[in-house]
Amino acid sequence: MTFGQRLARQPQSIWARKALFQVHLWTGVGVGLYIFTICITGSAIVFRRELAKILLPPTKVALSGRRMSVEELTAVVRKANPRFEVKRVLPSRAADTAVEIWMTRGGRLRERLFNPYTGQELGDALPYEPRLVVWLVEFHDNLLGGETGRLVNGVGALSLTVLCITGALIWWPGTDRWRRSMLVHSKVGWRRFNWDLHSALGFWMLAFVAMWAVSGIYLAFPEPFTNLVDFLQPLDPASRTPRFGDDALAWLARIHFGRAWGPWVKTVWVILGLMPAVLFVTGAVMWWNRVLRYALRPGKAVPGVENVTI
Repeated sequence: MTFGQRLARQPQSIWARKALFQVHLWTGVGVGLYIFTICITGSAIVFRRELAKILLPPTKVALSGRRMSVEELTAVVRKANPRFEVKRVLPSRAADTAVEIWMTRGGRLRERLFNPYTGQELGDALPYEPRLVVWLVEFHDNLLGGETGRLVNGVGALSLTVLCITGALIWWPGTDRWRRSMLVHSKVGWRRFNWDLHSALGFWMLAFVAMWAVSGIYLAFPEPFTNLVDFLQPLDPASRTPRFGDDALAWLARIHFGRAWGPWVKTVWVILGLMPAVLFVTGAVMWWNRVLRYALRPGKAVPGVENVTI
């Protein structure tokens, strides 16, 4: 059988694939818990403002006269802010609580509080962030360690990139089984189910995980990216047109957090953001089944990692 035939039909027998498998395995073991915690905190802060509003006490107003209807308050707000479009009014059931109104202008969203009795603007709907939200953001951004934590995050993102590349290369199971590796089968043993889940999730989530890995590298080490943009598109001080590279980097940062879109996209981002954590858990279970449970048995030799029966 030629090398090409072995690669197509029996890739597990190729030495290079076995080596990549080891790289994937031990990189996952080394940074898996880190990826798990980063995914949990990242998903938690997608709805950063919404979470902060839930934790903050409501802004109170004095009861004075008749409370305006939604239509009346909207008209007052439009008159005071003629350049903005009122998109949403979020009245409170409590009579002594301010009303939150969303306004847009040129794609920019403002979330403001208004007195429903006088129409007076009271300021931002989120005057400050609770300590829990600040802690979650600081942990996700720099592991509570400032520049050192940001450096560790960059290394973690690089490790995640390695996992994406090696995972993509070793995923191919052969021409006879590739369709099966794209699906999760329920009528199998739990070890097989865990394997199917890891394989199928790895396939379908590859683009998203790679996006988070690359954007994570950019957020930790922005200089190489900006230097590349400067090299490809030298800055023209006289031009006011944004460079394509600058727009691309801004888009990369926005898509990492998913906070620039509506609630449906945010919800999808929360769910997808947890999938790398699921990959870590299923990978850890496979490692236990295929390596640790044998290693912990006195006098038992550990089989080859890829040759243990599931």
